Amino acid sequence: MITIFKDKKDIPRDKEYVELNDVFFNQKTVSRIDDRASVIVEKIDASKLIGKYKMESKFNGVTLDIDCLSTGCKTVLNVLYFPDKVFCLKECGDNALEVLYGLKTGAVYSDYAVIPFGMREVNISDKRGIRVITDYEELKEWWNNEE
Repeated sequence: MITIFKDKKDIPRDKEYVELNDVFFNQKTVSRIDDRASVIVEKIDASKLIGKYKMESKFNGVTLDIDCLSTGCKTVLNVLYFPDKVFCLKECGDNALEVLYGLKTGAVYSDYAVIPFGMREVNISDKRGIRVITDYEELKEWWNNEE
């Protein structure tokens, strides 16, 4: 499951934090795209990968470069392919959040609550350590707690 950080100072020093998901995707993640990306692209952007760097848009089936994916989709793919880094999740819409919260590994950061209603469980990390939260309301309370 993913790990969430709500304070940048809780991110371990050995983990790189990435704020600009579009740029990171276009420079690094795109070269790692494989079959795992197809399902994510279809779920989030309703588009179909038709090659490593091309996709068929949901709008009239137009062929586009993969850099035209939504930032939310790029963020999820960044987390999938680079689970050792921490990515900002602030630009993710609900469709991307649903997929993101279902990933088996990875780490994200936001200083305010960004939670899909269908969340099941996540790791949270703060100055007290890492623990599991399995309830939407409990996660929202943790995020809003000023400790």
